[in-house]
Amino acid sequence: MAEEAAERPLAGKIAYVTGSSRGIGAATAQALAAAGAHVLLSARSAAELEAVEESIHQAGGTATIAPFDLTESDAVARLAQAVAERWNRLDILVLNAAMLPQLTPVTQIEGAALTQALTTNLLAPHALLATFDPLLRRSERGRVIGLTSSVATAPRAYWGAYAASKAGLEALLDTYAQEVERISGTRVAVLDPGATRTRMRARAFPGEDPQNVKPPEVVGARIVELLTNDFVNRHRERIEG
Repeated sequence: MAEEAAERPLAGKIAYVTGSSRGIGAATAQALAAAGAHVLLSARSAAELEAVEESIHQAGGTATIAPFDLTESDAVARLAQAVAERWNRLDILVLNAAMLPQLTPVTQIEGAALTQALTTNLLAPHALLATFDPLLRRSERGRVIGLTSSVATAPRAYWGAYAASKAGLEALLDTYAQEVERISGTRVAVLDPGATRTRMRARAFPGEDPQNVKPPEVVGARIVELLTNDFVNRHRERIEG
């Protein structure tokens, strides 16, 4: 039993990873499942989610897919209701889903692009926190991990829309962490994954050799390590390669 607990430290936990069809989200979901958690997978692409789910099952883990667009609040509410009916709690929420708008000067940011970035990177996480907070409180040790970017605190030219959305996310998570600290067992961490081999990274740095940056599995492994060893509320960290 002790050996099994060491190999599957998150056994019995219910985890939800947004944007888990590829990249950091998929790697995190696979790592959580390998550690014993039952993982809820969500993204817009059902086919990509099914591929991740199959990889988890083949490795001996368990997962459930929920293909939908996070900007649809009704869909978020339906998923929360399903989780409540089946498990009556949520132990781990990983806010990973994000979109990178076109890199452009602030004065040339299109309103639609800024709205999309804020909706996906800030408003959707807020809806998730508001909807899943009651289920996190029902967990003995509810944990929220939000993925951010270095540009949230150190903005770079042409990254204005993305930086603004991630800065807002960090403020939202920090505020939520303070609010729940004394009234529940929920704890919050904000992680900057650093340079990671993802599709978003390739779009932002098209001339970069992807082999020069770490694979997303490094981030997934670190998230599992944090959850296994636990962390203090309002933990912040940049994950290096």
